[in-house]
Amino acid sequence: MNAQSSSILKPRVLMLSLAIAASLAACKKDDAAPAAADPATQAAPALTLDESKLPPFNQFKATDLDASKNACADFSGHVNGKWLAANAIPGDRTSWGAFEMLGERSLAVQQQLVEQAAAMKDAKGVEKIVGDFWATGMDEAKIEAQGIAPLKSRLDAIDALADGPAVAEHLRQSFAKGEGAIFGFGPSADFKDSAMNIAYVSQAGLGLPDKGYYFDANKKKEREAYELHISKVLELSGIAAADAAKQAKDVIAFETRLAKVSKSSEELSRDVSLYYNPVSVADADKKTPNFQWSKFFAAQGIAEPKMFSMAIPEFHAEFDRMLADTPVANWKSYMRFHTVDGASPFLSKAFVEENFNFYSKALRGQKEMKPRWKRVLGTVEGQTGEALGQMYVKVAFPAESKARMEELVKNLSVALKARIEGLAWMSPDTKKKALEKWASFTPKIGYPDKWRDWNGLNTARNSYIENVLAANAFNYQWNLGKIGKPVDKTEWGMSPQTVNAYYNPQQNEIVFPAAILQPPFFDAKADDALNYGGIGAVIGHEMIHGYDDQGSRFGPTGNFENWWTETDSKGFAALTSKLIAQFNGYEAAPGMKVNGNLTLGENIADLGGLAVSYDAFKRATEGKPDGNVDGINREQRFFLNWGTVWRRNFTPEELSVRLTTDPHAPANFRAIGSPSNHPAFAAAFSCKAGDPMMRDGDKRIAIW
Repeated sequence: MNAQSSSILKPRVLMLSLAIAASLAACKKDDAAPAAADPATQAAPALTLDESKLPPFNQFKATDLDASKNACADFSGHVNGKWLAANAIPGDRTSWGAFEMLGERSLAVQQQLVEQAAAMKDAKGVEKIVGDFWATGMDEAKIEAQGIAPLKSRLDAIDALADGPAVAEHLRQSFAKGEGAIFGFGPSADFKDSAMNIAYVSQAGLGLPDKGYYFDANKKKEREAYELHISKVLELSGIAAADAAKQAKDVIAFETRLAKVSKSSEELSRDVSLYYNPVSVADADKKTPNFQWSKFFAAQGIAEPKMFSMAIPEFHAEFDRMLADTPVANWKSYMRFHTVDGASPFLSKAFVEENFNFYSKALRGQKEMKPRWKRVLGTVEGQTGEALGQMYVKVAFPAESKARMEELVKNLSVALKARIEGLAWMSPDTKKKALEKWASFTPKIGYPDKWRDWNGLNTARNSYIENVLAANAFNYQWNLGKIGKPVDKTEWGMSPQTVNAYYNPQQNEIVFPAAILQPPFFDAKADDALNYGGIGAVIGHEMIHGYDDQGSRFGPTGNFENWWTETDSKGFAALTSKLIAQFNGYEAAPGMKVNGNLTLGENIADLGGLAVSYDAFKRATEGKPDGNVDGINREQRFFLNWGTVWRRNFTPEELSVRLTTDPHAPANFRAIGSPSNHPAFAAAFSCKAGDPMMRDGDKRIAIW
């Protein structure tokens, strides 16, 4: 039961996977509680923060620079090589760098808060919810004693299934409890009317990271490990070893059939229209006669809508055929495995270890399991992240940070407008529409103005997994409450304690959680060079997502529409094809190239975001003394902090997964990809023609 997105349409984010995808997830209710006051003005809660217990910031230091590596030849190595060599990936991580170190600091803050919440007598509200999750998650003795017993009724229900119609009914009832499988289901804004939420269904049901894992010759080892994992999970659930091994093969065959009709990560990332396929319920019933959507909506307690989006219709057609022609025994094996596998992180030690051994160790190269306190915090974040966020911002987000960020966003916005107005390749008609979109950007900084209402979520100190299942059901039903209602534009898709940022194309908003507003990204006391090279470029990145190859398909109001002239559209495609080629040329590991098409949206955002931030930086510092520090001028410091943000190592296994599924290029290529196209970088470091970091002539790419 991994934490999932709060929307069918996932936001465009800085670091994490950006594909617009289906979600079964925990989310926010449309009739949220009254607006909360600014944390700084609230009565002081019984929460404190001991900053002496927090890890240090990982910020730019001149002493980290590797003088043996020339900035014009190997900028990433010059900025980060020495640091990366001295900072190995911790055993409980699969990557390590600026994001992860700031994440560790956020976790250390959260740990103090949840411990205090759990110790409160007669706690109420968010403190009770968070405290109950923490207390039960840390009670290893009780979790061991319960074993798999909390899942017994669910497994018995699966064992009792007799045929395809029974499977269909079981799926409907499982979804109603927030435990759906096979496909994704949830609300998001209508592509054609972004002010209203509709229901979306999409592909899901695969245990491996991408469809290619089921067919590609170079993924044979992963397939074999997955089959062994399925067998072990089934055996742990009570199936005899020989039977478990046979059933594992059936599950692999079952998922392979689904994979054949699924879209790849690359396809989903590069064609957002795949998610929008509006159909009436009556037409949907005809398309999938063995799985009636009219019955599904009724089982969820939702009034039958006029239409919903059945994304990837060929997937649903195959799912429907499988209800008729796949032996019920195979369905039972598949559902039993995924029921237990999804619950494994919250069960006894044997289940937790098997889950880690495959998903983290075998698949991603993680050497050690995270300590229990981190794993439990992950559960709190996944199930009740905004509840913990209310506590987090009271102790960890100073008001001065929000004020300085508002100033930076305003400056970046002015710079972006100027760049759009000055585009030589764009016609006046398209430019007018681009500026309309610019004028409608909504920034969100730090934390929501209105907190989510958690009334109705009942937690206790009896059982960790029962709290998880209760939150699943609560969040799912809350999510369903949005369907057919206006979009609540005050909602956030990330918690304040998340080290990340995102752009939401359907709301045309850029969002910066509190936790990322710290070094190396942002420091209210730092000079302009570091802030514009860090969080300034992040702000620009998120703004440019509104104009990347997919974000540009949404208009000023968030509706999916074509606001381009045909000539400008072709010109834009010609420019982006050059960026695809640039990143296709990067080799992440021997024989493993970056996928320039998969990573295109992020690379456009990096390229334009850095340029916009540099323009804003130059305006902000115009007429001011240089402020040379440690012999480094401010133009150099701007780019050096950009490079510092992208210091990051991956395990070989993690890198392999990301090259297939992640719409972001590996960090070292993000450090060099955009600056190499920027004349100001070449000027700052005195690069010459022919240097790897100086792309000139037809090789230099400028889009936004």
